[in-house]
Amino acid sequence: MADLPRYVVHCLYSGKLAFLAILVSAGIVLQILACALYNNWWPMLTVLMYVLLPMPFMFFVGSNSSLFSESENSWENATKFLTGASAVGSIAIPSILKHADIIGWEALVIEFSSLLVFLIAIGFYVQMNTEDDYNMF
Repeated sequence: MADLPRYVVHCLYSGKLAFLAILVSAGIVLQILACALYNNWWPMLTVLMYVLLPMPFMFFVGSNSSLFSESENSWENATKFLTGASAVGSIAIPSILKHADIIGWEALVIEFSSLLVFLIAIGFYVQMNTEDDYNMF
């Protein structure tokens, strides 16, 4: 890809950004549909976990570490624990709401599909940031 003209590389990168935006938008739409279709807004509690998920990692971990690296730093270990707890909460909240018969099976399936779309978007974002095939500047 290094021999491609610069404008072609920019178009490819813009297409990836557009696809990422479409994925995130689809996840948001599915989240809202899970609530609006069944006139029950309790599944919106999951949005709280989506917002809390990256916060510990952004605030407490330096830029040179990863979630999957071994560390002796107690702040990094606490960050990994809080991030994991938020990730589990994204699955647990809809499951608990279904178990308590607050939401139906349909809303649960739409909630989990919204989570799946968000996970695909996160994976695509991480993959896009680790590529060195493009030279932006």
